[in-house]
Amino acid sequence: MPKIRLKYGKSHVSFDYDENRFTVLGKPETRAALSDVEIGERLDNPIESKQLEEIVQLGESVLIVVPDATRQTASGQIVNLIVRRLIANGTMPFDIRIIFATGIHRRVTDAEKQTILTQFIAQRIKTLDHNARDLAQIVRLGETASGIPIELNRALIEHDRVIIVGGISFHYFAGFTGGRKLICPGLASTRTVSETHRLAFDCETKSRREAVGAGLLNGNAVHEAFTEVVEKVPPHFAVNAIVDDKGEAVDLFGGDWRVAHKKACEFYAARHTIEIAEKRELVIISCGGFPHDTNMIQAHKALETASQACTEGGTIIFLAECSEGTGRRDFLDWFAADDSERLAEKLCKNYQVNGQTAWSLLRKAERFNIRIVTSLPESETRLMRVSKRGDFNGALSGVIENTKGYILPFGAKFLIKITRDSAVV
Repeated sequence: MPKIRLKYGKSHVSFDYDENRFTVLGKPETRAALSDVEIGERLDNPIESKQLEEIVQLGESVLIVVPDATRQTASGQIVNLIVRRLIANGTMPFDIRIIFATGIHRRVTDAEKQTILTQFIAQRIKTLDHNARDLAQIVRLGETASGIPIELNRALIEHDRVIIVGGISFHYFAGFTGGRKLICPGLASTRTVSETHRLAFDCETKSRREAVGAGLLNGNAVHEAFTEVVEKVPPHFAVNAIVDDKGEAVDLFGGDWRVAHKKACEFYAARHTIEIAEKRELVIISCGGFPHDTNMIQAHKALETASQACTEGGTIIFLAECSEGTGRRDFLDWFAADDSERLAEKLCKNYQVNGQTAWSLLRKAERFNIRIVTSLPESETRLMRVSKRGDFNGALSGVIENTKGYILPFGAKFLIKITRDSAVV
């Protein structure tokens, strides 16, 4: 029987599976990683934009925005090349700063900075830490048409030029990662983050708002709100990378912050959408290992993908190490609700971003039998209504023999859709 290695944190779980019983959904990226020369060629030919050397003038200051440690975007290689280009063009190193788009996530550690940027850049270019709750960092720039306050890190207006560097993947309610998300929610205040994220939830139906979901941009209220916020301080150049499972760039779309992001999303979706004829009773899913399963708030995104392939009432075996716990101290408080409907009522009365994640997780726990292999204590998994198993074999124990299933090794990197001509809904 063939063997598959499913990533779990920084290690893996091996599984000998029956090809007549299981179908693997999603294949690893086989394209070679881009060389420095190839990335340079893409930067030389930006999408509907001038080259960096034409945009940044002598004496101007530059802010480079990069993701935090929960993302894989090949930012180390890309930022290194951008910094070298800027310096070769006459920009002084002390006029370049790099800020981490942490949103409401925790601060990036010094060790993580060296991983994200490379040791060479981290030691030579000044870095800034965004804190969504630090009012001294935040400046108000007005509000959106619907009244959402536009509150962003003041570094965006204190630098002459802004360059954003992100990666493209599916996002379970923003449609896609990358692009505008580097600034909103990445560099937004807690209030702006909360008000834009609130749009994902419909308090009348107590469910996800229509047109809000993975792979959706048109009509997606969250994406549109993010974009409207960013229009107040539009970046001068954007880089959107598509990476392999090692986090190395295999493609890159640079240029105008709107157009380059849209083209990158279209390209990504075309290569990462999988159509299946039917849902199955058993789904085995790995988040794709670290950093995708660093905590439950991040790991949960893989469950969204699993739910697209599993029949109602079916079993999901979920590999998520969660070495940093749930991701927020107050995350588990939401699970004091009796069920997802009560949680939704609480969420609508006092909306918080992580409350929506909790609702999404609890709703799936009600719809499916979720067995999790994790380092989280059983007391916490019990609150979340998921069943902790000691190891992978334990998670498989008791599954009806010959039950057909799917194996998803790459978590939220793929979007699963039922074929249109299928009767399965």
